[in-house]
Amino acid sequence: MYQLIASDLDGTLLNNEHMVDAYTAETLRTLETSGVQFVIATGRHYLDVMGIRDVLGIRAHLITSNGARIHSPENQLIYEENIPPQTVQALSQAEFSAGTLLNFYLDDAWLIDQPSQYLLDMHQDSGFTYQISELARHHGEGVAKVLYIGNHAHLLEVEKKLHARFGTSLYITFSMPDCLEVMAASVSKGHALKVVLERLGLSASQCIAFGDGQNDLELLQTAGHPRLMSNANPRLVAKLPGVLTIGSNEESGVAKHLRTLFQMAH
Repeated sequence: MYQLIASDLDGTLLNNEHMVDAYTAETLRTLETSGVQFVIATGRHYLDVMGIRDVLGIRAHLITSNGARIHSPENQLIYEENIPPQTVQALSQAEFSAGTLLNFYLDDAWLIDQPSQYLLDMHQDSGFTYQISELARHHGEGVAKVLYIGNHAHLLEVEKKLHARFGTSLYITFSMPDCLEVMAASVSKGHALKVVLERLGLSASQCIAFGDGQNDLELLQTAGHPRLMSNANPRLVAKLPGVLTIGSNEESGVAKHLRTLFQMAH
């Protein structure tokens, strides 16, 4: 039987208001009492996800910044990988950032180059918030993730520029159509899941994972039992032929699927 449940947040475990619904929280808490363990795997910042984990009311390993940080249920830092400072400085220049909201994730801070009510609304469950900073002049030290937010068509052009400039020296992915994210080359949710599985002494065959975004590809490829949300990004679906599709995030698809698997009342 499944010993570990790994799930993305936005578009997967959270509803379209980026919040946890009571049905999902109750499902996870009930499973935890039966000995099931959890991993939250997200592009979000660690300090943000701590708040969401509190709302869920479960103990869970936290894979954050798409795998650039891993924390234990006791909030111990297990793994970290930053983007080289000179690369961060290059990523922050107008060549890539023009026409976008530019964000940096550091250990203890979320920096942004201009205010955004959309981002404040998205983080209402945790209360985590940004600081405005002149990122084009940042020293680049300690940056786990660089995030560009903007129109999807424009971000596709930015993605092409990034690949042309940096090739495979960076991990470049979309978490949502309006969020293009950049991490160190060795970083991914899949790599981070392997670290957690080894720490817990579990095999991939004991893990079920849920995701909807392109940054969930490696997570779903690593887990023995991957599941795609019905609202999953078409680019992700195309790369995972044959993977079982479940209900959408808006209809609590993860919780309903788990209740069926573990023979819980719906």
